[in-house]
Amino acid sequence: MKHTFCLFALLATFVGFAQSDDEKEEPKQGWTKTGKATLLFNQSSFSDSWQAGGTSSLSGNLDLNYDFNYLKDDITWDNKLLFTYGRTKIKGNDAEKTNDRIEYNSVLGKNASGNWFYSAFFNFKTQMDVGYVEDENGVDVRTSHFFSPAFFQIGPGMLWKKSDNLKVNFAPATSKLIVVHDEFTVDGDSFGVEQGKTTRFEFGASIGAYAKFEIMKNVSFENILNLYSNYLEDPQNVDIDYTGNIVMTINKYLSANFEFQAIYDDNAVTELQTRQVFGLGVNATF
Repeated sequence: MKHTFCLFALLATFVGFAQSDDEKEEPKQGWTKTGKATLLFNQSSFSDSWQAGGTSSLSGNLDLNYDFNYLKDDITWDNKLLFTYGRTKIKGNDAEKTNDRIEYNSVLGKNASGNWFYSAFFNFKTQMDVGYVEDENGVDVRTSHFFSPAFFQIGPGMLWKKSDNLKVNFAPATSKLIVVHDEFTVDGDSFGVEQGKTTRFEFGASIGAYAKFEIMKNVSFENILNLYSNYLEDPQNVDIDYTGNIVMTINKYLSANFEFQAIYDDNAVTELQTRQVFGLGVNATF
């Protein structure tokens, strides 16, 4: 729970900054589509004579962030597609996966009053490539692959939306389905799915928040926070998925990017999972 309170406090800070930075222009009717594909590079190289020591390495990370939102009178429909995949090669070792994420978020709303909307949301998350963990003997054990696990969430709620860059969706009656391949539940549970089964159903409450603002000129900060509590089992153990992405624009084609993600899901592991990616990015905007 302490992780939840910390992230709520962090989000409140982001919202405060974003509100002061939010533009007052009238929203555009119809479809608004924005997207960016970024290829990040990290490289370290040492000659054989380098006495201080070091191991040469090369890593790359591909990010796709695409929004397609619709507005017509009192109807709003927001969609976001996230795709991330990364690999690293350390001299003397095989290339390994460092990042893998496919996520789609969709929120449909009908205006109730002011910035409040009656809403219905859908969320889907999975990964593309095979995942491994190292067992106690140092042997890599396969734990996941494409569509295993796959997470689905859907539910009605209320959306507070000030703009495309500042919104929070509350869904107190959310259905959640977790799907895994049967090969991962032969010997035990996998991502909360019981041994011998391939699906797990949960029912609970979900909060999805989004805030994007400029820290300073040419430096933007995007925040995505998803919280979920399962009414049917251990509702006090709130699942957390937070992503923060800072983009420092150099010019139209180059940027320096820093991405941080924190996940807490006690069905997968009873510890906070974190990842960080930093590097020089080559951008394509569409």
